[in-house]
Amino acid sequence: MSRGRNAEGAEIVPLAPAPALGATTLAETIRVALAEEIITGRLAPGTEIEEQQAAERFGASRTPVREALRELAAAGLVTIEPRRGVRVAALTLERLGEMFEVMAETEAMCARLATHRMTAPERFALQALHAQSAAAVEAGDVGGYDALNRESHSAIYRATHNGFLAEHAQALRLRLAPFRRAQFHGEDRLRRSFAEHEAVLRQVLRGDGEEAGRQMRAHMLTAGASLASTMRGPG
Repeated sequence: MSRGRNAEGAEIVPLAPAPALGATTLAETIRVALAEEIITGRLAPGTEIEEQQAAERFGASRTPVREALRELAAAGLVTIEPRRGVRVAALTLERLGEMFEVMAETEAMCARLATHRMTAPERFALQALHAQSAAAVEAGDVGGYDALNRESHSAIYRATHNGFLAEHAQALRLRLAPFRRAQFHGEDRLRRSFAEHEAVLRQVLRGDGEEAGRQMRAHMLTAGASLASTMRGPG
């Protein structure tokens, strides 16, 4: 397989091979794998991601690779330029901090409104999701916890009974999805995230919307700080 050069003139090293995966989850799996490599620095800014090479790595056609790359571009992790291909984008910690700050305020508003507006079935469903998350934490199941975490936050968005706010929060969440998953690789982050969720849930069940919002804001800012630490690496 041929090698090229990135924007800085460094040699492009072919991506390590990965096992073939089920077609139904292929685009998502490719997106998650590439996002984590970008966020942790294994794929440096300016590095080219070649469609055919990625397709061979994941045992896929170009279609799920193209879909994954479009999602990464929407998250700001890669740039797609006609006739120049796909390259890893430069992302500063300052920019990441700005993104999490907006997400924190949005989620705090959702938690505050949901506390006062959620129905009894919505409250029970949120408690059930939290209980399921405990098993994922004990098993160290990042993927399982991430899925339950997404559903828990989405349940809070829906419980605001404000369609515009729920759509806005969900759009922000999709933009930050690769980063939010990557922060779970921080030291003991699963357990700390679960504890933070429990603090939010406790206030929701008490009916204290203001405190639920404060706890949610702190939860999101802590997640951003954990991710920043992961991106900086050891030392």
